[in-house]
Amino acid sequence: MHSNRFSTRSLCVTGIMAALVCVMTMVVQIPIPLGYAHLGDAFILLTVLFVGRRSGIWAGGIGSALADLLTGYAYWAIPTFIIKALMAWIVGKIAYTKEDTCTLFSARALLACAIGMAWMVVGYTVAGAFLYGGLAAGLASTPGLAVKGVLNLAVCYGVGALFEKAKIRPLLTADRKGQA
Repeated sequence: MHSNRFSTRSLCVTGIMAALVCVMTMVVQIPIPLGYAHLGDAFILLTVLFVGRRSGIWAGGIGSALADLLTGYAYWAIPTFIIKALMAWIVGKIAYTKEDTCTLFSARALLACAIGMAWMVVGYTVAGAFLYGGLAAGLASTPGLAVKGVLNLAVCYGVGALFEKAKIRPLLTADRKGQA
């Protein structure tokens, strides 16, 4: 039977991952048109792949939106929440098998992360077009967003390899069963 509730442990791990997403978004900020590039997306991907889909959705949406609120981009908080939560949902939907398993170094997980990053680029391009009054403005950010996506994918796999070597997954997923 699948539970619709977070256990206390899952809630705590999700909160910690949301904080990591927020901090990694705020600490390294590289200016690009209409915003900044950061490493927060790598930790959204890691949350989905190591903790679970539902945790990734909440940690990604809340952590990223909170970073926007704290760094002077409050008008981006709602679009960011939607874009990042959907990004995590997409990654989780593709990365996990029917048996509810996910392997970091699989073609399935890599494809999921690449599609998630592509969604992020499209989502922010469209949101930028709405927020800044035209498609040209939204498209101005696309190259920087694409570079950010590739960088975050590389960081995800670098840190993920360290997580695998340190056998972190069992500590993060002790009660993830049923967290689809």
